[in-house]
Amino acid sequence: MAKAGFGGGCHWCTEGVFQALRGVALVDQGFVQSDAPADVWAEGVIVTFDPSVIPLATLCEVHLRTHSATRARSPQSKYRSAIYIFEESQRAEAEEAILHFADASGQQVHTLVLPFSGFRASNERYRNYYRTDPSRPFCRRYIDPKLDLIRRQFSELALPEAQLIAERAIDRGDGP
Repeated sequence: MAKAGFGGGCHWCTEGVFQALRGVALVDQGFVQSDAPADVWAEGVIVTFDPSVIPLATLCEVHLRTHSATRARSPQSKYRSAIYIFEESQRAEAEEAILHFADASGQQVHTLVLPFSGFRASNERYRNYYRTDPSRPFCRRYIDPKLDLIRRQFSELALPEAQLIAERAIDRGDGP
């Protein structure tokens, strides 16, 4: 297993996106910190994944397509667009994914590749936000379209809808 962090918009959305992918074992939602000047705590997730099922480059591509990677932000922003690497060997793969996305989209990408230096988990009531109640207006408006994109553009990696529904029921306490 390997780890990488991702920050973009709201960590509720980012968490829901990565929880929908095969090869992702765990998504920890909270606040991520890097080195100065990006040492301000920013919303993000830490993804534990199996690189033999889903490589870091693919996780990066999913991330770039499911948040506003082309919007300029301060490295000190609460919504910093970033890929947090846990090992220096991950840097080249993350940077290559950003370049590929920029070439394909024809836009400048403002996502930073930063070393991971710290993590603080979100309050328990906000974790597994989508899984605990996908009918919330926020989930329907912001997360559902991202999950639809994953099912269309990354269908081979998307968890089956039935599995997502079953996991939601278990998280609510009314599943098997």
